[in-house]
Amino acid sequence: MSGVPAIAAEGAEVVLDGTTLLAPTTFSVMPGEFRCLTGSNGSGKTTLLRAFLGSRRPTGGAVLVRGEPADMTRHRQRRLLASLVEPVPVARDMTLREQVTLVAASWYGNTTTTAGRAEEIVGRLGLTALAERFPSQLSSGQLQLFNLALTLVRPADVVLLDEPERHLDTERVDLVVTLLTERARQGTAFLVATHEAVVVEACDGVVELG
Repeated sequence: MSGVPAIAAEGAEVVLDGTTLLAPTTFSVMPGEFRCLTGSNGSGKTTLLRAFLGSRRPTGGAVLVRGEPADMTRHRQRRLLASLVEPVPVARDMTLREQVTLVAASWYGNTTTTAGRAEEIVGRLGLTALAERFPSQLSSGQLQLFNLALTLVRPADVVLLDEPERHLDTERVDLVVTLLTERARQGTAFLVATHEAVVVEACDGVVELG
């Protein structure tokens, strides 16, 4: 399995009512590789990420997860792949710490290390001082970091992110880039749609659309 890409697109395209949302695209991301999707607005970056998640079916070619057609109805693939592409559902009456811990417990079980996993990602994203707040008390940038915490606290061999730098200042973009780079070195494959030069400079390669 070591030679099998974590994810791959093989001539994947999406056409809707005669409009091309994604031109035929071919690339692969290996385990431990941090790749960026770039291109102008409307070039198909989000469409491609949604294709891997099954919310936008390719009309031509294929998108693969570990060599198999992407299908998030399969438990194996759901466990392999985490994403921040669509808005993350949050509970208005639970604190940040409670929600991140709940997501960790849902994947790892209620073990002695679950709270520690949650506390670590909250800390790495600079949210410790806000951990007892509720989502409605957050700024747009803080909410983006919270969404990233909910995504990155769970186990995943592949992580898809759509503009993780959204609403973040330079310092916090650097914080996120450092965390993604470390995770990639530990073996996680990342595919990140971005307009941010700092993110592109940190990645291992670029897939340019459009």
